[in-house]
Amino acid sequence: MEFGWEPYLSERDTKHTELWGKKELNGFGDKPALVLIDIYYSVLGLKREDIFESMKTWRGSTGLEGWDAVDKTAELLAVARQSGIPVIHVKGLHTGVAHWGRRSRPKSTMPQEMVERGQQIVDEVKPIAGELVIEKAAPSGFQGTPLAFHLQALGVDTVIVCGETTSGCVRATVVDGATHRFRMGVVKECVFDRTEASHFMNLYDMHHKYADVVSLDMAKSYFEGLAEPMRKAG
Repeated sequence: MEFGWEPYLSERDTKHTELWGKKELNGFGDKPALVLIDIYYSVLGLKREDIFESMKTWRGSTGLEGWDAVDKTAELLAVARQSGIPVIHVKGLHTGVAHWGRRSRPKSTMPQEMVERGQQIVDEVKPIAGELVIEKAAPSGFQGTPLAFHLQALGVDTVIVCGETTSGCVRATVVDGATHRFRMGVVKECVFDRTEASHFMNLYDMHHKYADVVSLDMAKSYFEGLAEPMRKAG
């Protein structure tokens, strides 16, 4: 499987990966959950546009690459729901809590209704009845939230992650998930970022240290393979 990070590796890095890199997947368990991170309009825009066009309105937009990942995520979400896999949505907390970023941000000049629309999970993957939505005030979906407790209560041993950004909240959640001893999976077509280098090099790091980076087809097959046993068990 081509991961996409190969062009970003130097000759030295390629040699190091051959000697030290992961040779096979760690593997997943039989009680997964699907966790979708920060898939809301402010990082995509209200319409599908090239990233630089979208950024004229939404400075943090990920453009068409983000929308492509959302469409792939919607495919996996449908399989998870059909297979009885628990689905959890994680999004930013917008109640006046200071943002974790230290960089200076210009005050938004958007109308309040646009700001509120930007904070909504996009329709393509919006929660349905019975799916938990967790709000976070840190990059990681685990930090200061009940996510770990909820997963433990469900008996989950594997967390499959989709969303954005690969180098930010996805990575932070994956690292914390591994710290909590969950088996972590990242679906390469279903995570996205604002810059290509950050996206692919963080996929590389997560795959070799904290998670298995897998294809959409692999993730769908994994969920489908568990569907019948889960139905019988529950």
